[in-house]
Amino acid sequence: MSVALGITRPLPVRTTQVSDPGDLLSHLPSTAPYAWIRHGQGLVGWGQAARVAVPPGPGRFAWARRWLADVFADAHDQPGTGPVAFGTFTFDENATGSVLVVPQATLIRRDGRSWLTTVGDAPHESPLTPARAPGRISYGDGSLTAPEWEHIVAHAAQRIRDGELEKVVLARDLTATAEHPIDVRVLLTRLADRYPDCYTFSVDGLVGATPELLIRRTGPHIESLVLAGTTARGADPAADRANGIALFNSAKDRHEHECAIASVRQALAPLCSTLHTPDEPELLVLPNVQHLASPVSGHLADGATVLDVVAAMHPTAAVGGTPTATAVDLIREIEGMDRAGYAGPVGWIDAHGDGEWGIALRSGIVDGNQARLFAGCGIMGDSDPASELAEAQAKFRVMQYALEG
Repeated sequence: MSVALGITRPLPVRTTQVSDPGDLLSHLPSTAPYAWIRHGQGLVGWGQAARVAVPPGPGRFAWARRWLADVFADAHDQPGTGPVAFGTFTFDENATGSVLVVPQATLIRRDGRSWLTTVGDAPHESPLTPARAPGRISYGDGSLTAPEWEHIVAHAAQRIRDGELEKVVLARDLTATAEHPIDVRVLLTRLADRYPDCYTFSVDGLVGATPELLIRRTGPHIESLVLAGTTARGADPAADRANGIALFNSAKDRHEHECAIASVRQALAPLCSTLHTPDEPELLVLPNVQHLASPVSGHLADGATVLDVVAAMHPTAAVGGTPTATAVDLIREIEGMDRAGYAGPVGWIDAHGDGEWGIALRSGIVDGNQARLFAGCGIMGDSDPASELAEAQAKFRVMQYALEG
């Protein structure tokens, strides 16, 4: 494996099948852990064998693929094992902050089997220390106050009614200050336990549990899960069912969902020999919200890597809007904040081009005893600012739970 960043000699890569490691997250050190976990399966990593800041711009995914081709040039492991790179890409292609990292050690559990991959000559024992809860948490306004955010929602809805676009996704942020330095492992454990159906992730300080699988590539086969349209959980089973029925029958939410599905079809069709999207969405019920969801599957026609598919899909209408280019321009104009990695692609890729990438929703950026939390809502012409604010607040609760327990 030839590692970039000025290291020209091949670094040894060793992959060993290991006995069941139990809780993958329990093997992580406190410093810069990497994780991608769902239902107890996935991968965790620590240390850095190679790392790069991906230059911003429209060619950033192609640049990343070339860097990875160099990094993985001498890797000859079987699919599903060997070295991997964890990555996070900013929502806005013009923003800095996109990163790829190859850990020194990666522990993988998949389909009842587990492997440990190490890169380089250094010892790869993870120096475990007890995790400490963040303690008391205080919150403050992010880039905009709640009334200011409601104002931009109203402005966006008017622009939509004026015919400029069909939908725009607006995000807001919230600051959190903890009594003690925030140990990412505590957040990951709480998120994985409470939201097992989501993909719990940690890459370069970006931590969260996303319900939205942007793309999974396994050989030529690809899968995606499109989410658009949201409602809160009910206070009791009857109210919960009523909320779900109302969401499924909501013209506004169904139209929002169809916009998202259409953007995925448009992105994937040129890459696929076959592509299946359902005629109607289903309800995805999570502990805090319900979503309209549509699973998508297909077969790639030309051997594109998972990162090539990410490049074709991002940003989807589910996190940008429709038409997407117009919506992204409006986001830049009125949103009033830097999204950083929020709503951008986050995940992993191996030497064979396989991998899983999600959209970094229900997430925050952790730095010392500070965290910046994010939430977003799809705005349509008939959106009510107060209702959208309440939806954003419901989405914040995921990361607030991770911090507070």
